[in-house]
Amino acid sequence: MADITPNSSPLTTWLARVDKTWLAFFSILIALAVLDGTQLLPTVRFTSSALLHTAPFILFAIIAIGYLKATGGETLVGKIFSGRETRMILFAALLGGLSPFCSCEVIPFIAALLAVGAPLSAVMAFWLASPLMDPAMFAITSGTLGFEFALAKTAFAIMLGLLGGFGTMVFKSTSVFVEPLRAEPQVNGCCGTQKSFTGNPVWKFWSEVERRNVFKKAIIDNGLFLLKWLALAYVIEALIIHYIPAEWIAGTLGGEGFQPVLLGALVGAPAYLNGYAAVPLVAGLLEQGMSNGAAMSFMIAGGVSCIPAAVAVWALVKPRVFAAYIGYAILGALIAGVTWQAIA
Repeated sequence: MADITPNSSPLTTWLARVDKTWLAFFSILIALAVLDGTQLLPTVRFTSSALLHTAPFILFAIIAIGYLKATGGETLVGKIFSGRETRMILFAALLGGLSPFCSCEVIPFIAALLAVGAPLSAVMAFWLASPLMDPAMFAITSGTLGFEFALAKTAFAIMLGLLGGFGTMVFKSTSVFVEPLRAEPQVNGCCGTQKSFTGNPVWKFWSEVERRNVFKKAIIDNGLFLLKWLALAYVIEALIIHYIPAEWIAGTLGGEGFQPVLLGALVGAPAYLNGYAAVPLVAGLLEQGMSNGAAMSFMIAGGVSCIPAAVAVWALVKPRVFAAYIGYAILGALIAGVTWQAIA
């Protein structure tokens, strides 16, 4: 039988290979040059200045991640999933916010734990806390939104992990959490493949060529990852500040009370781009009048339900468990938003 599948055009082939984040970044600048050329240079200046301001935090973040990967320090994460269930939940929530895993890298790790019988409650605690904070994100958040905001978000990440972990433990015998795994987990990642070391960590990694290579690759990969997402985010932040009236932001997401917090959580879930890109976007929204509580609920709900984090969960568990995961995210975001609104 003849193959009637049309050949891909050069444009289609090019689009399939080009990085979509950089494509969006340059497309915005080209559109700005065509539609409002006078604003192009100020936008480029704003983006460059913001990147230079954030550069020390990016450098610290990528070196920290590179060190953890080269030494094999990630293997320490697995040791929390042993012993009493309550202890596992506690340590899973605590370590989830500190682990260097991205949402996709955690898929095979979680899949292995679930396959060998690790309790879903501890896995849920780790899953909920992990996408919300890591060393790199803490550095970026602290440098942009302030140390207090970064520290509070870390505390709320741990709180959300505990909420999901103990909630799952209490209701583990219900139909929602019985047999949680898919028959054939759909393991597809966005982070690519990278060497992972097993066994005890080697803290003086530079004595081994293979570990030095992992260190270099981790620095390059994570440096480019942070650069492209932050560049896109700062461009969007510049456009938000210039084109969206502050009165509109203040009227919708500003003020006191529960409504701004609720709207922040509901908007954060579908609008979240990326954990790192969200930081400068929230900074721009705060400058335009967004309330502190809405900012925190946006960050918490969006971080857990953003596409990479959500796909990581959807790939492994059944829809009813995924629905519980999203429910924990919204509830935790509301609690975090109301609390931060009261104390910020």
